[in-house]
Amino acid sequence: MPNIETGERPKVERLAYTIKEACQASTYSEAHIYRLMASGKLRYSKAGRRTVIPASALRNLIEGEAA
Repeated sequence: MPNIETGERPKVERLAYTIKEACQASTYSEAHIYRLMASGKLRYSKAGRRTVIPASALRNLIEGEAA
């Protein structure tokens, strides 16, 4: 719900990223993201046809604590 005084919406912590969003957030290429997923180093889930990467999995990968 927007703040009545400023009209701004509160920041909501992202729970998951699409492949493209994960690329933007991490600066990894799309091909590299897919390689990490295929090798099991990056956790992901399928939601119908959509692939989502948990924010925690991406954060752990970047911080050096890959799955």
